[in-house]
Amino acid sequence: MKVQTKLLPFVPNIKRYINILPFNLFVWVLMTLYLSPVLFMIVTAMMPTAQLSDKTAPLYPARVMRYEHEGKEYQIYNVPMEDGIRPMALAKPGRETSLLIDPQHPERGLIEWKGSWRTLKGVYEFHIEWENFTRLFTSLPFPQMLRNTFLLALIGGIGVLVSSIVVAYGFARFSLPGGNLLFYILIATILIPEKITFIPTFYVYVGILHWRGTVLPVLLHLFFGNAVYIFLLRQNFKSLPIDLEEAAMLDGAGPLRRLFSVVLPQSWPVVITVSLLHFFFTWNETRLASLYLGTDPKLMPVSFGVQNYQSFLPIQNVIEASSIIVLILPVILLILAQKYFMQGLVITGAEK
Repeated sequence: MKVQTKLLPFVPNIKRYINILPFNLFVWVLMTLYLSPVLFMIVTAMMPTAQLSDKTAPLYPARVMRYEHEGKEYQIYNVPMEDGIRPMALAKPGRETSLLIDPQHPERGLIEWKGSWRTLKGVYEFHIEWENFTRLFTSLPFPQMLRNTFLLALIGGIGVLVSSIVVAYGFARFSLPGGNLLFYILIATILIPEKITFIPTFYVYVGILHWRGTVLPVLLHLFFGNAVYIFLLRQNFKSLPIDLEEAAMLDGAGPLRRLFSVVLPQSWPVVITVSLLHFFFTWNETRLASLYLGTDPKLMPVSFGVQNYQSFLPIQNVIEASSIIVLILPVILLILAQKYFMQGLVITGAEK
């Protein structure tokens, strides 16, 4: 009876695990399918180029094993012999008869083997081709492209943050005539496809202002705010209690003083979120860079430079390796700032 009483508390837990087991399996299967392209990209990036066209090669990164004999290298195959399948180096292939070398006993010399050598399967060893990753740094001025990207992200981030914060604070705290209508019009601009504004803006920047080959078309529009960032900041400002601002107002603080001294210290999660979103946008931006910065290699950012590099070297493993290098920095930043990023989404109401 004592044993039964000890086992009784575990019965509900076992039932609970059995009930949620199908759901957990479904989640794991769904996550595996979702992450399979990423896994394929990582594995392909580590493969040697010769492995991509080898139908008998394994699915993991590997290279063909070779044996050096008398100053020459020979490929090793799994050859069926009288005593079983053994790894042998193919010295002289032939249609019906081939000459082999036993890597374990090279003193035996050439061994005659009857059969078609084309039916043999090669022997592979695990090998990561690190040159796929280092080739990007030797082929492109990567430090200069990084510096260009960080400068664009820094200058544009300051401009879009300051303008978006000021506009969002105005929508959140001041009763403007037609303020709600103006806010709805601002949000509606998010729905306008970029293809509609593409030709007019290009004509103004290039045909009238002659700004092609400069950073002005890439940075200037950011100093007028961003509708998505304004929405996120406004939602956060409206969720903050107004009591502290009213106390600061009684002390004689103006709107800007209240914004930068009272509101922003309570809004760091959403500010960091907006900063991260803008950095990710700048890091992945290729359209504006190809239009306005592509004529000057000294101004080339990372994403556009890697895109050009991939067009010059259309090899799958090289493309995947360069893509991983470009993706790794935003992923690291997101992991490090995940706490503030999630707080910003919850505070702005984006989670709902």
